[in-house]
Amino acid sequence: MVRMELATIRKHVQCRRRLDTLGSIILLLTSLISEIVSSSSAQGLASTPPRGWNSYDSFSWIISESEFLDNAEFVANTLKPFGYEYVVVDFLWYRKRDPKASIWSPGFDLTDEWGRPVPDPVRWPSTAGGKGFGPIADKVHAMGLKFGLHVMRGISTSAIAKNTPILGAKGSPDGSGERLWRAQDIALRDRPCFWMPSCFVSVNTSSEGGKAFIESLYQQYASWKVDFIKHDCVFGAEDMSLDEIEAVSQAIVNTGRPIVYSLSPGVRATTAMGFDVHKLSHMYRVTSDDWDFWNDVQSHFDVARDFAAVGLVGASGLQEGRSWPDLDMLPLGWLTDPGAPYGPYRRCRLSSDEQKLQVTLWAISKSPLMYGGDLRNIDKATLDLITNPVMLDMNANSFGNREVHSGPAPDNEAPPVLRLVGCNETINTRWAVHQKFLGSNNEQLCWTVPDVSFSSGTRTRELNGCFEGPLSRDPCTEFLRNAKKVNVPYLHPDQARSSTKEFETLCGNYWKQWPTTYEIANKEHFVSSSKLIGETWRVTSTGQLIGTKHGLCASIQVQVNVSRIWIARGLSGNVYVAFFNLGLKPSSIAISLDSLVKDQASYSPRKQPGNIILKSGLQCVGLDVWSNKQLGILNGVLSALVPPHGAALFSLTCNYTITDI
Repeated sequence: MVRMELATIRKHVQCRRRLDTLGSIILLLTSLISEIVSSSSAQGLASTPPRGWNSYDSFSWIISESEFLDNAEFVANTLKPFGYEYVVVDFLWYRKRDPKASIWSPGFDLTDEWGRPVPDPVRWPSTAGGKGFGPIADKVHAMGLKFGLHVMRGISTSAIAKNTPILGAKGSPDGSGERLWRAQDIALRDRPCFWMPSCFVSVNTSSEGGKAFIESLYQQYASWKVDFIKHDCVFGAEDMSLDEIEAVSQAIVNTGRPIVYSLSPGVRATTAMGFDVHKLSHMYRVTSDDWDFWNDVQSHFDVARDFAAVGLVGASGLQEGRSWPDLDMLPLGWLTDPGAPYGPYRRCRLSSDEQKLQVTLWAISKSPLMYGGDLRNIDKATLDLITNPVMLDMNANSFGNREVHSGPAPDNEAPPVLRLVGCNETINTRWAVHQKFLGSNNEQLCWTVPDVSFSSGTRTRELNGCFEGPLSRDPCTEFLRNAKKVNVPYLHPDQARSSTKEFETLCGNYWKQWPTTYEIANKEHFVSSSKLIGETWRVTSTGQLIGTKHGLCASIQVQVNVSRIWIARGLSGNVYVAFFNLGLKPSSIAISLDSLVKDQASYSPRKQPGNIILKSGLQCVGLDVWSNKQLGILNGVLSALVPPHGAALFSLTCNYTITDI
């Protein structure tokens, strides 16, 4: 298979040297991609980064069958020609939509007689009568798509409370053979899911009962004709459960069904963790949840750089497939809020430049592209962004993808970024609540970061700032007021207060437990995170800002290196170059063509430096991808003025060849 691909590439590269026009090159590239894609089925699962749609960013946990199938139909009719093929139901499809139910509430999960989750038939009527998701999968497959499900770590506390028997378990827990294995025999209550501890705990995968439970789960998913599994609460700093990942990987193999296996949530994931799991999976999240906050987006740059630098992008995966570090879904278009009990109601908060920057990073780092917005209400700009053919080709078919430069912004600009860290870590941030005006009741939450050093070494200085006040001592009222501004009908303050169901679901007694804490709001130039939604905070006597729900501390970290450059090589011999500006001001970013060529020659799939063949003075032509404008002949340097929080992407064809292909 590899020899055939290399032969095909050599044939087309030789032909390309005889072509004179850019249009011919584009036609040739299309032909090459067609040949490669047509043979991809023989390469194993996830031979390129998986691409599709996931329900969470737009529907949280409450999605219904009709809403799901409407979005699947859009994927089939509009996005499938662009390689989007998976449609994934995200979490809690087995949770009853009860007024008292939320993403953290136990006791509302439906299971069968063996403790396995089953879909809520109220939201998923086709699954009633014990049919499971099989009928939904049949409808998805009839559209020419593939069906995916989100599943959680271990076993649900609902199954433990019922102490259900375990299907297929031989013997008995005490070895006597006198009783069946049951849920309480395999549950490891001291290993709960970090972020849903009352709902799910690990299972003892070394026991006969634990192994049988995992096997029965995945045999059930295979019987439902599932093509994609997103396995949550098993990967990352707090959640790493290598024993369960290994057990599930083997269970998937044992089903005999080709299932793409994805891991999450990936909070503070390291490259060492990536090396532990890449052969056991096809995708694994390397970041915490990404939402439409600038802080979430920019926090992915160092992570993407590190996983690319150690060669984990496209490394060997489960069942002779490949594996991909995953930067999470794309929260673009028409969205809801994290964990919300309501569906899509608002547009993406990111600016158009920030959205281009996000898609550019995801594409050039070869992250899976899983769109998260409600496709029934997608706008043309967003659709054009996620279907750009050059961007998609780079994501699927480029190689040698990596960051080659990072540097300071003009004037030593260092925009502050809010991060969540463990409270026992070294935190170089001090917090305090100050009166905004002397003698007033209006308060501000202020921060100070001393001794900020810039990479240029030109100066060291203190940075500080405040949230503009007043801070609300009644976060629920403030939340409802903001909801009114974005026209959420059933969140109007007066209506919400008169409706016990909605008010208690959204605001409830949780706020009343913390009458003296503060809600952090998203402010200009001081960007918040999706993980802060619904969080309250207290300032300690030592100047720490501690979240009362997550138990994490807030830290201001200064983004010094805000100018980034990534490159990759295309199969047609072209070079992709991406400029990123993470700063608050426009920035001129440039790379010399000479250094670009040398860098490309230094990278070889065979780990050997390539030989450069240059017929005359180095020149390049190409395309500015996002403006869709042809570049003139470039001599010496590629440069662009990149807007704040923006990106520029180029595809260059230069008059040299590298003999390593």
